[in-house]
Amino acid sequence: MSDSAIPSQTKTETQTKQTGLAIFSGRRGLKRREALLAYLFLSPAIIIIGLFGLFPLIFSAYQSTRAGLNNVVGRPDGLGQYIRAIDNLAYVLAFWLAIFFVVVAVRQINELLATSRAKDENPWRWLLPGTLIAVGLGLMLWLVFVFMPGLLEIGEQLVGFTAEERNELFPQFLRDAWQAPGVSSTFYYSLLAFILGGAAYFYLQRNTPATIRDSFYTGKLATAVFMVVAAVAITWFTFTEIQLAYAEALEEGESLAIWAQMVTISAGFVLLLFSWLVWRTAAHRDSNLETGLRFLAGILLMIGGWVLISELPAVIAEGDSDWWIGLRTTIFYVAGALPAELFLGLVLATMLYQDIKAKGLLRMIYFLPYITPAVGAAAVFKVLFSGNPTGTINVLLTSIGLQPLGWLNEPNGINQLIGDALNFGVPEWAEGPSLALVVAIIFGIWKYTGYNVVFFLAGLGNISREYYEAASMDGAGRWAQFRHITLPLLSPITYFLTIFGVIGAFKAFNTIFVLRTRAALGTMDTASLVIFDAFNRDTRIGYAAALGIILLLVILSATAVLDRIAKGRVFYG
Repeated sequence: MSDSAIPSQTKTETQTKQTGLAIFSGRRGLKRREALLAYLFLSPAIIIIGLFGLFPLIFSAYQSTRAGLNNVVGRPDGLGQYIRAIDNLAYVLAFWLAIFFVVVAVRQINELLATSRAKDENPWRWLLPGTLIAVGLGLMLWLVFVFMPGLLEIGEQLVGFTAEERNELFPQFLRDAWQAPGVSSTFYYSLLAFILGGAAYFYLQRNTPATIRDSFYTGKLATAVFMVVAAVAITWFTFTEIQLAYAEALEEGESLAIWAQMVTISAGFVLLLFSWLVWRTAAHRDSNLETGLRFLAGILLMIGGWVLISELPAVIAEGDSDWWIGLRTTIFYVAGALPAELFLGLVLATMLYQDIKAKGLLRMIYFLPYITPAVGAAAVFKVLFSGNPTGTINVLLTSIGLQPLGWLNEPNGINQLIGDALNFGVPEWAEGPSLALVVAIIFGIWKYTGYNVVFFLAGLGNISREYYEAASMDGAGRWAQFRHITLPLLSPITYFLTIFGVIGAFKAFNTIFVLRTRAALGTMDTASLVIFDAFNRDTRIGYAAALGIILLLVILSATAVLDRIAKGRVFYG
């Protein structure tokens, strides 16, 4: 058959397949078109999240490496801000952050190899596009750090000019900042890496069987390469900072115990990790071996704890006392408020789920504290729990024959106050949270219990009554039904509320800011308030940024630990 016999439509399709647009033909092409359309619609949200979500975090990380009072730019200071906050523990955290990145990279490679072996595929053909994409991401991140100084100096350069002059000069100053050494070149190299990575990806995709999981392998390899490069960079930076610290100490005739502290503290954390791993392993062994492994886990736990206790106080003592006290106060707040909020929320939800009158009204009443403006409610609590004898709560105490308390003005620990009332001494480490912080804890319980009630009620409504009917027929009582049916089926909601509550409690600021008094002597200043004071009162912008990064790491660590503990105990049905 001659070419003229071929329909024009068929010719067009054939020509299309022979062009670069062939990547959008067929079943895989349909998926690519759908993915491209999705990314186009998602791009505005990605840009907004990048500008207003990720950029402030990156800017804080950048600012935390700068020094200077009341100066947005400041001079480079490396880990100096972190050393002022937590002393040599900063080196330990940087070292273990690098180890964490290596672990993530190894896990990515293991998942890649496991998938490739199961599918009998060759994943390494995707190493080139994955590496190029990782390089592009790294250069884009570095661009922020090299472009930031010139960008931040524009504000100072525009001081003294009129509004019209500033409008004219701003584009010029922006171009000057962009043309600074290493700025535009970093951007172009990053863009080139992304273009080459994308080209290599689409080339391999066109010449690879459709069964190969191309995007999966490319993503895993890109993540692994990026993490390895980040780990190497952090390790090099940390050891460089250690050498500088030793050089400065030598000039001043001082000695530093950085290496000894790094080894000792790291050994303590490693022993705690081994203890946890041994304890998990014991659950899958026979009874005798299980007993022996759990005994070994206990020994490792005690040794690791002793090692940390012997070394950490010395490091903490050299750091910022306000920061460590603020972090301890935050832990007191989390430990005091969150369990009570979850427990009361579960109890109230269970009661409100029963067939009682006016339960709709009661549900609204319990939820009202959560929707009440936090600042206004805190102001009311401040009046109620005033330390003056004429305060509302003190008047109630006096009316029933009790002595008035200092409440928000009381800096002494609650355990110490109880000990003084019962005439027995309490050691300093066991004084507990101050009475002022206890008031903040009470406010948090009052504020967020109703929020938990709503979630627990939703969970109770999703539990089928057939489970309870079957349990009743088997002779299970109310408590047995609650323990073996209600609690397991509510575990996903409990898990969510726990994670959400821990994150929120660690960031507690506005209500405590309103409640705190000078008479409390800083005993109710959480970590967020310490950061705020460093920024607003002391104008130590870089130091406040460093404290913010440390608090972020603390929250991430606490969330990860809770996730590992609770995830295996969550029942999804």
